Amino acid sequence: MPELRQARVSDHSAIVACVQQWWGDSRTPQQARELSLLLPKLFLQFFSSTSLVLEDEAGVRAFLVGFHAADNDKEAYIHFVGVDPDLRGQGAARRLYTTFFQRAAEAGRTELRAITSPGNTGSIAFHRAMGFTIERGDRVVDGLPLHTDYDGPGQDRVCFYRKLAR
Repeated sequence: MPELRQARVSDHSAIVACVQQWWGDSRTPQQARELSLLLPKLFLQFFSSTSLVLEDEAGVRAFLVGFHAADNDKEAYIHFVGVDPDLRGQGAARRLYTTFFQRAAEAGRTELRAITSPGNTGSIAFHRAMGFTIERGDRVVDGLPLHTDYDGPGQDRVCFYRKLAR
């Protein structure tokens, strides 16, 4: 089982490479590169203490980039999570989320938020299984509440919310 540790700024290039490789089976190389742009180095420069990496002798096998809200003392946010396709379905993401939940609660956070694309049915199912509810959106498509243009024009998102026990 890979070792779980706090992320480091020096993990940035490996994480970006993982995104481009791991999502390469479901996207063109250009789309995978664009996806990796959601993880500029600043996330690890400023939020490494709240981000996590699972690694073994082969390198980074999974990661979670998350942070605690700067504008309030209640919320924590999970920005981006990736799991090596060879580890999917083996509890790696659950381990990352559970650890993030625990550390957020220890820091006094009581609410969690995350988002995903409407077409990412695996992510939607996983978040629901982890106790998140889908937040009401401004429209519903195929029974799914969406937040129109959440990440810019044409970039609708499903928004998740979860209370943390203290």
